[in-house]
Amino acid sequence: MSGQLAKIENVYVKREGKEIVKGISLEVNRKEVHAIMGPNGSGKSTLAYGLAGHPYYEATGSFLLEGEEMLTKKPEERALKGLFLAFQQPISIEGLSILKLLKKAYYTKHKLKESLENYKKFRKEVEKAIEFLGLKEEFLKREVNVNLSGGEKKKIELLQMLILKPKLAIIDEIDSGLDVDSLKLVGKVLNKIKEENGGLIIITHYTRIFSSIQPDRIHVMKKGRIVKTGDYSLAEIIDREGYKVF
Repeated sequence: MSGQLAKIENVYVKREGKEIVKGISLEVNRKEVHAIMGPNGSGKSTLAYGLAGHPYYEATGSFLLEGEEMLTKKPEERALKGLFLAFQQPISIEGLSILKLLKKAYYTKHKLKESLENYKKFRKEVEKAIEFLGLKEEFLKREVNVNLSGGEKKKIELLQMLILKPKLAIIDEIDSGLDVDSLKLVGKVLNKIKEENGGLIIITHYTRIFSSIQPDRIHVMKKGRIVKTGDYSLAEIIDREGYKVF
């Protein structure tokens, strides 16, 4: 299966009445990787939150996922349709284990009831995911993002992606603060999403994540607008000259 997966058209996003994103349009096909790059304050994360339905952000325009409008849906409805947002700084949830979080998400997505058969299906998916990430079973018993390192928090985001298999994953600066090995692990998961017919929007300041997953298109964002779109050669210009040339 190929062809258009998502169409973002003339999207504006406000926070507390202030317009931050000012008319963004782009299309993502299945198995396609798009990178949105730009300096601090350019509106990249605001765009991600607006598309995902964060309650503090007001998004207008059109965001179609498989031809269905997302901006009129609640955040959880967007997630059930296959949208996933990997946070740069995911919140901590005391009293909730990683395993319980994964189970709730998996059962909700697949509309499953409690049964031994369904739990076995879920556990099989979890075991494949932790093996893929090189994690131990004990990790699943920890509370969600409580007293975890930055790298461990990112691994919870990756675990959720492997379990939920999103159609479109928006990755908000997941590469920040990661060492080389962790960066390779992120790339490994993102490539798997792509191989399984998903699309990716990677939001990042830096090009170093591209050693693990190479974008098909790069969009340079400044002051709430996309000012340049191109192929991978844009990454080389950004590395060499920064964003001042755009």
